Amino acid sequence: MMVDVSGKKEVLREASATGKIVLRPETVSLIRNGKIAKGDPLYTAKIAGILAAKKTSMLVPLCHPLPLTKVEVEAVVVDEKTVKVTSNVKTLAQTGVEMEALTAVSVALLTIWDMVKQYEKDASGQYPDTVIEAVKVVKKVKAYDDAE
Repeated sequence: MMVDVSGKKEVLREASATGKIVLRPETVSLIRNGKIAKGDPLYTAKIAGILAAKKTSMLVPLCHPLPLTKVEVEAVVVDEKTVKVTSNVKTLAQTGVEMEALTAVSVALLTIWDMVKQYEKDASGQYPDTVIEAVKVVKKVKAYDDAE
C-alpha cells in the first residue's frame, strides 16, 4: 500500500545523491578525449538522469508521483579510473525526493556503463574492471515554515 501523505503539508523538499562508476583507465581516457563511439557519455548520462528522476514513481513501486521543480545531474571524471555522478532534486510536496535523486544517479551511471561497455569487456566478453558503487543520499532537506 502507498503511504497516505494527504494529511501532510506541502513544503519545499530537496535531496542530493551521488555515486560513481569505476572504469578502465583507457576508457576514461577515451571519455576525456571525446572518443567514445556512441557519443559523450557524461552529457548523455546527465539527460538520462533527469528523465529518470521524472519517471521514478513509474520505476519504484509505491513511490509517490511528485511535481519536481528542479532536477540537476552532473557527471564528471574525477581520476584516471572514476566517473562521479551527483544529482540534486527539489519539489514543493507532501513527501521527500530521495528516491528521485537516487534514481537519477543510478540511471546516469547505467547510461555511462552502456555507452562505454564495448571498451570495458575483456576477451571473454566480461566486465572485470567495471563497478558501480557508493550510490547514496548525501543531503536531505525539508524546509519548515514558522507557522508549523
